[in-house]
Amino acid sequence: MDPSKKVNFISNWIKDYVNNMPNKAESLVIGISGGIDSSVSSTLSAMTGLKTVVLSMPINQIKSQHDLSLKHQEWLLKNFKNVQAHTINLDNLFNSFKSTLSNFNNEHGMANSRARLRMTTLYQVAAFNKGIVVGTGNKVEDFGVGFYTKYGDGGVDISPIADCNKTEVWELGKELKILDEIINAEPTDGLWDDGRTDTGQLGLKYNELEEAMMNPSSKNREKYEKIRKLNLHKMESIPVCKIPN
Repeated sequence: MDPSKKVNFISNWIKDYVNNMPNKAESLVIGISGGIDSSVSSTLSAMTGLKTVVLSMPINQIKSQHDLSLKHQEWLLKNFKNVQAHTINLDNLFNSFKSTLSNFNNEHGMANSRARLRMTTLYQVAAFNKGIVVGTGNKVEDFGVGFYTKYGDGGVDISPIADCNKTEVWELGKELKILDEIINAEPTDGLWDDGRTDTGQLGLKYNELEEAMMNPSSKNREKYEKIRKLNLHKMESIPVCKIPN
């Protein structure tokens, strides 16, 4: 589908979802990081005309990452009258959490805890605004390699761009005239003090992951499958013990 048509289709899908809810939501609540996925998702949400609440939630954040988030906030406020923007600094909350659990300190666990604290914050703000939480995950992350935090950024009510590959998200960003700084930024989940990138963590670039995802004979298929296997527990339903009659 042409990017301009895709933009309208997704934005209309979000609006239709809300309008057809049994208990209609009064707002859309979404976290923005300064990355392309959250920038596109928040813009598509704003395009609905519904009240859209965007949150920047820095946790000991690298300044360049947080700056992009603030610039996108400003861009949204300039272009959409239905947007409210808030910066909620979670440094103290995270540091207290980390200190309280110092006997159980684990680097990977603490990185994921950042995402889970943000998810909790989003749902609190959504409750206050009688809203729903909008996800920002793309198809490669959500259904390919499971590159997200379980009950963190994976904890959402709707996923408007989850059927779009990363390259499609970049195309949507250009169509929406998202800031070039964001479009050209190296993708990162923003969960690490050392600023590690998605490519650094996954070992493959997004175009390589997409190709491996769609092509069983890809030279990167084995590596893709290895990453996917490790994260299947996120993408599959929770195992339930079935009691026989």
